[in-house]
Amino acid sequence: MKVVLFCGGYGMRMREGTSDDVPKPMAMVGPRPLIWHVMRYYAHYGHTEFVLCLGYGAHHIKEFFLTYEETASNDFVLRGGRTELLSTDMSDWTITFAQTGIESPIGERLRRVRHHLDGDEMFLANYADVLTDAPLPEMIDRFSRRDAGASMMVVPPQSSFHCVDLGEDGLVGGITPVSELPLWENGGYFVLRQEVFDHIPRDGDLVADGCAGLAKRGRLVAHRHRGFWKPTDTVKERAALDAAYTRGERPWAVWERDGAASHAGAGSA
Repeated sequence: MKVVLFCGGYGMRMREGTSDDVPKPMAMVGPRPLIWHVMRYYAHYGHTEFVLCLGYGAHHIKEFFLTYEETASNDFVLRGGRTELLSTDMSDWTITFAQTGIESPIGERLRRVRHHLDGDEMFLANYADVLTDAPLPEMIDRFSRRDAGASMMVVPPQSSFHCVDLGEDGLVGGITPVSELPLWENGGYFVLRQEVFDHIPRDGDLVADGCAGLAKRGRLVAHRHRGFWKPTDTVKERAALDAAYTRGERPWAVWERDGAASHAGAGSA
């Protein structure tokens, strides 16, 4: 199944942690950028055909893959001056680099790469800047058995703030952490059918237009995930993920968790 990655936004809240024209998916977590971790996640489950919706700072993404060095994250043998890889990340990945505009909303970016999907009934989509350990095969299987146009992964609110229940007299009746409220946030991992395009107008948005339009017709389903999920909207969040990687705490790296055999074969899954 093809994977559409939205990686052309400005990422203004990350500007302090990157050089001026680097898009957010190129922010580093360990020795690799965010977009690599997201793609490795999908590839681990056998989805190795990627369509990158490029925009701001596109040359950084192109350069990374055009000069990709496998030895940075794989074991290898150096023999007679020649490198022999013992495992591989992306030897069978197919990556389409598509310029989708500097200012384009996400829905418009998706519209502009529709022809790269070859009319596939179902495809995957992602913001390319959120890491998770969500069970992707389960997410896809559940959606494939539903009569719906899209599936959105949702997660509990991530805010550390508290909500205060106030009475008319100003007395506080209760205090509840936002994370404990019966609310769900968009987790940024989508399984979509071609039907979603019927609800995205020119210069439209994937969620506000596409998903909302499907929801009004009872055609949107949610996959609730309470496991690991971390966005990288700020420098602090990216730094926390980088520190976790250094400590060896990387639950999003399902290719490592599932054993050495999966790690060696993930590139050919």
